[in-house]
Amino acid sequence: MSIADTFIIYLQLTGIIWARYFLIAGLFYFLLWGRPEEKVRARRLAERRPDAKTVRHEITMSLASSAIYAAPGAIVFAAFLNGGTAIYAGPVNGVIDWAYLPVSVVIYLLIHDAYFYWTHRAMHHPKLFRATHLAHHRSRQPTPWAAFSFHPWEAIISAWVLPAAAFFIPIHVGAVLFVLVFMTFCSVANHAGWEIVPERWLKGPLGAHFISASHHNVHHTNYSANYGLYFRFWDRLMKTDRGVADPIRAK
Repeated sequence: MSIADTFIIYLQLTGIIWARYFLIAGLFYFLLWGRPEEKVRARRLAERRPDAKTVRHEITMSLASSAIYAAPGAIVFAAFLNGGTAIYAGPVNGVIDWAYLPVSVVIYLLIHDAYFYWTHRAMHHPKLFRATHLAHHRSRQPTPWAAFSFHPWEAIISAWVLPAAAFFIPIHVGAVLFVLVFMTFCSVANHAGWEIVPERWLKGPLGAHFISASHHNVHHTNYSANYGLYFRFWDRLMKTDRGVADPIRAK
């Protein structure tokens, strides 16, 4: 496959990532911030409503980051078309193959979560913070549009880990699509300014191990805590878990 073909794939992936971002973030923004508060069946975390300046910043940075994420994705897709990755397609047959589908998803999420925790924590070091992560924390009260609101250096750091895994760890193309949509959904939901997860589940024996908006919202006010992406394992192991934020009354 030529460089020109790969570049076309890159442009197409950029458009797909932008469309996915606007669809999911836009839906969350409308349902949570675009309707009267009494109609929202979620628990509010943000003290103030989003302002236009914050939203513009988040969208601008997210679009730039998405264009960076598309680059390794295009390389992987081009390699996949030539049989050069561990991604496989076609029908899934047999109990073992079906059982491996969710296992592969969990493996990829665990890899992503571990890589995110440690790179995220490293980017909070005073010598790295301004050059990498400050752009994201300009949203002290983030909105759904902050899902990919990263400085280009941060996007470059975070963009390669899952594409790299696709060369070594077998995963069905359908599971790849699930991981990508799930990743976007979690990032949007965790920055929404509202907690959409039912409180009973959130504080239950299973939900207490996962990250949601209530957990990540603490990180946007306490930079030394709650660095995780999907799971609270690393935060608890490294004693950086500071629990979840309480809902607030609208002001």
